Amino acid sequence: MSKIALVTGASSGIGKAIAIRLAKDGYTVIAHYNKNLTGAENTLSELKAISSECEHSLIQFDQSDLAAIEVQLDKIPKVDVLVNNAGLHRDAPALLMEIKNFTEIIESNLYGPFLLMKLCGKKMLLKRSGVIVNIASLAGQTGNPGQANYAASKAGLIALTKTIAMELGSRGIRVNAVAPGLIDTDMLSGIESVVEQMKKQIPLGRIGTADEVAGVVSFLCSNDASYITGQTISVNGGQYPH
Repeated sequence: MSKIALVTGASSGIGKAIAIRLAKDGYTVIAHYNKNLTGAENTLSELKAISSECEHSLIQFDQSDLAAIEVQLDKIPKVDVLVNNAGLHRDAPALLMEIKNFTEIIESNLYGPFLLMKLCGKKMLLKRSGVIVNIASLAGQTGNPGQANYAASKAGLIALTKTIAMELGSRGIRVNAVAPGLIDTDMLSGIESVVEQMKKQIPLGRIGTADEVAGVVSFLCSNDASYITGQTISVNGGQYPH
């Protein structure tokens, strides 16, 4: 039986690219979605085209709903890799931001991954091995005007990654984060002029691709990264050197 990778937010963008890359790496992929069923079905179709021998599948839940996650994960015998990619953004200047929009983003982008790490981590403990990769953001490393909620959630996710890595390392479970910068996804649609200005701040002079993020996730899930845990790998074209 091939190893199983659960990828959240796999209906489109970075999550879809990660799911496809892991399928190419030989994983049986469980592609998560919440509302975008059409996108999820398209992802599943592409996964099956890669390998008909692997029983790729879809899973649906609101990742801020513990009960819903528990019901769905009970159906999965094991999880070898968890990629926490799903997330939301509700942008506004901090002083004008509605409290509900702050809370919603924290619940989705921080509380949700915590719940999944907690539940999947227990499955990994049974066999004393596993890999968790959390998709953070450049905003979580530097802050970003208009994204106080999103930046806080991603900064919290980076801190959570480090902490869980320390707690689970002795059990053979590695936990890392990937922090993308400006990546070419549907989120950039309609703000092309802003993107052109932002590209001037990137030393490589271009925006990144979802496949480039997926490549880093693939590496972190591989044996080549067997001595790497508790780290945040930036994929930002040099925009934030550190």
